[in-house]
Amino acid sequence: MPRSLLILLALLACAKQKAAHPAGEVPAPVQKSVALQRAASCQDLTQNVQDAAVRQMRLQLEDQKSNNDWGGPMYAGGGATPSAAGAPSSYSTTNTQVAGVDEADFVKNDGTRIFVLSGTRLFTAKSWPPADLAVAGKLDLEGWPGSMFLDQNQVAVISSIWAQPTGGGSFSPNGGGVCGFGAMCGWGSTTTKITVVDVSDLSNPKVTSEVYLPGSPQGARRVGSSVRLVLSDNVRWPDQLRWWPDYDPAVYQDKAKLAQAIDTLENTNEALIRATPLSQWFPDGKRKLPDGTVLELGYQCSDFYVANSPERLGLVTIATLDLSHLDRGVGRSSIVGEAGVLYATQAHLYVASRHWWWWASEGQRDWTYVHEFDLSSPDRAGYLGSGGVEGTVGDSFAMDEKKGFLRIATSTSTWTRDPKGGFHGDAGSRLAVLAPAAGGVLELVGELPELVKGERLTAMRFLGDRGFAVTFRNVDPLATLDLSDPTHPRKVAELTLPGFSTFLQPIDSTHLLAIGEDVPLDTAGHPDWSKRVVSLSLFDIGDLAQPRRTAQSLIGTSSAYSEALWDHHAFNWYRPDPAKPGLLAIPFSDWKNTTPWYDGFISDVRVYSVDPAGSIAAVGALGMNELYIQQGSGDWSWFYRPWVRRSVMATDQQGSTFVYAVSDAGLRAAALDHLDTPLATALFPRQ
Repeated sequence: MPRSLLILLALLACAKQKAAHPAGEVPAPVQKSVALQRAASCQDLTQNVQDAAVRQMRLQLEDQKSNNDWGGPMYAGGGATPSAAGAPSSYSTTNTQVAGVDEADFVKNDGTRIFVLSGTRLFTAKSWPPADLAVAGKLDLEGWPGSMFLDQNQVAVISSIWAQPTGGGSFSPNGGGVCGFGAMCGWGSTTTKITVVDVSDLSNPKVTSEVYLPGSPQGARRVGSSVRLVLSDNVRWPDQLRWWPDYDPAVYQDKAKLAQAIDTLENTNEALIRATPLSQWFPDGKRKLPDGTVLELGYQCSDFYVANSPERLGLVTIATLDLSHLDRGVGRSSIVGEAGVLYATQAHLYVASRHWWWWASEGQRDWTYVHEFDLSSPDRAGYLGSGGVEGTVGDSFAMDEKKGFLRIATSTSTWTRDPKGGFHGDAGSRLAVLAPAAGGVLELVGELPELVKGERLTAMRFLGDRGFAVTFRNVDPLATLDLSDPTHPRKVAELTLPGFSTFLQPIDSTHLLAIGEDVPLDTAGHPDWSKRVVSLSLFDIGDLAQPRRTAQSLIGTSSAYSEALWDHHAFNWYRPDPAKPGLLAIPFSDWKNTTPWYDGFISDVRVYSVDPAGSIAAVGALGMNELYIQQGSGDWSWFYRPWVRRSVMATDQQGSTFVYAVSDAGLRAAALDHLDTPLATALFPRQ
């Protein structure tokens, strides 16, 4: 679904909310002097957690007083094919935002080996020469592996393990299925597992370390051998906590009686919360040694930081694991609050979290708090300072650090009440520049209050002293920004085109390659989504005052999709020789109009030659459409064609380039000049 539609649905949902709050309460205002304070003692930390829990519990129950219209409890819930000679002279790797900062993905390679997470397994493959492509080994993993890092002969796999909770965190008729006002916990709790695997012998990968940490992975970065994993965890509410009064028709049909029952329940719940020790709110982690010994990884109260800004009750943890010193275990720094967008350089890590308004009120504006951590220590992230900006941060590319200045682009909303009592959000976009100041403050030193009037960001990219913002409502303005003076950033120009871009890739100092959606306008000037297609665009940004689109390629039908639209790891830009055009490989899927309909599915890697001089030319496609994956058990099973989700490219010593397609079914390799004639296919065994 297009991001613009998701934004619209979110705004419509917010507009239907009613203000509900305890008598006399007012929403907490934006904290302009935001800061994290290290917990002074375990007693102070416990008091802070309990206070926040009581507030959220009361707000959640108060909401039932004004929204009781349902009569019962609310459940939340060609020529000759070349052959590779010698070792590869170059190869593509994971597309990352910052040089020297690796990002976790489910595919990793080093030119001669490819590692893939598929289902619950890690597969190792020999990939060079491409004609000898073959699966070498496999390893069953606990939980659901989602991403990994490759550091020489070590693979660090990040997996999620879901557990059915008991007590207050459970979704039972009177359990705590909701974390607080408007915040649903879900139907279970998640543990994140880091499994370190020795892959020096491809045919026999071996587990060397296992670490279990409470929470869900929000993002990870690796600098050298140091892995930084950001986790978000819900609190474990007391077992007896209840989120609605026992159902009695006489009570639920009488608003006065219901209000009294809710008041009584709030007081009972608060007594339970005040009696719950810190150890029950945040569970410990574990570390399993190679010999099977299990060590507890308990929290230290000194590892916690408490924000003076209103954020939902939860736990954000920056966990550090040094792959060169696994014996040191895991170092943690934790924030009592809510996780948001992660951005990291080689020296600093930033976590952006949204202001929590408690409930909707007239005149509210979106706000984001930003916390900065020092990564100079390989053992633990150290807190440096905090600041705040208006709006919300869409993804990590909306943040960038240069010479000590943090540039942040945000989408904004100002909430006003409509005549029917709902709320309407007026959209916008802006840029803020923060710099360290005395007392650990990230101070606002420059801003652009309006990037494009009335439009939200869909893509952002910083390139040195320049910035490029894409926004969308009906058309796609590419705004160019001059950031050479951090205290006086300025918008230089706008290039307005139909549709919008979702990712911008610098391919040299004066050109951007973009992927997005081309959406032509109808006669009334509105987007015609029935004619929407995937689009590649080449922009010349050498002159900020006159940005130009010099080439465009439209791909597929209105059903076309590429994972690269929303995940830059799938956008594979490869240019080993700067003197020649580069190559772009993206996973692509579409539906042809065929009978039967299920034979119309297409999924492959599309490869394009991109010349900065002004051309985008299709080279070909490498697919796996004749392969099927079988699912099911017993007497019933079904088959489906695998989605191609990633690609790898490598070039031999003679200059011949080869392309690898990666899917859940396996790997396939072909020469760039003969993509329709695969050299080898390596299938992942399903058993």
